[in-house]
Amino acid sequence: MGEERLFGRWKGYYRVFSRLDKLDGIFMGFTAFTLIFDLPSLTPTRPSHMIVQRKKLSLWERLYLPAIINGFRVTLRHFFRRKVTMQYPEEKWVVPEGYRGAPYLVADQDGRTKCVSCQLCEFVCPPRAIRIAPPGPVVNKKAGNVEKEPADFEIDMLRCIFCGYCQEVCPEEAIFLQEDYSLTGESREEMIYHKDQLLRLGGMHQDGIRKWEKKRKEAQAQGIL
Repeated sequence: MGEERLFGRWKGYYRVFSRLDKLDGIFMGFTAFTLIFDLPSLTPTRPSHMIVQRKKLSLWERLYLPAIINGFRVTLRHFFRRKVTMQYPEEKWVVPEGYRGAPYLVADQDGRTKCVSCQLCEFVCPPRAIRIAPPGPVVNKKAGNVEKEPADFEIDMLRCIFCGYCQEVCPEEAIFLQEDYSLTGESREEMIYHKDQLLRLGGMHQDGIRKWEKKRKEAQAQGIL
């Protein structure tokens, strides 16, 4: 008895789906027929263009006097208010704390260059704006036992993006991003800063460790200096 009920139920489902298949076929055939013969009464058409009805301007509006009056009204409203425009360069912008400006070299308390020509900043610089010329075998006796003081240190300020990678990677804390944001020059050559100019702009950095002073004392104790 149960098998007969199940067979009857499946037979009913078969009849319903067979009718749906027939309707699907009829609908698809009708759609293809309308597309082939392009019957305008059966297929909806889309307008090729749209007409926008514009409001006709009055004589007063065509004279543009309301727009001119409104413009003068805004100008006069701001004319008697407190001025907020900065008169640069007479007035300087207050640089916030943590601002990343131009990178400059710094010297220690004794005026010696802290850079040791390790070239890490040159390697890590994304735009390749830094170029370091190592000193070679010649040792500068005035450096006070400072190893490998660079013969030249160049930063192309036109390429520099002030990312701060050079400051992050420097093991000697010899280069810092200062607060200088106004860099001008009349040629590309003027925008390439060399070692002397970078040290002059960077100034002195208070070094609490003074590693080279300790090395000098160790060298004197060993009789090297």
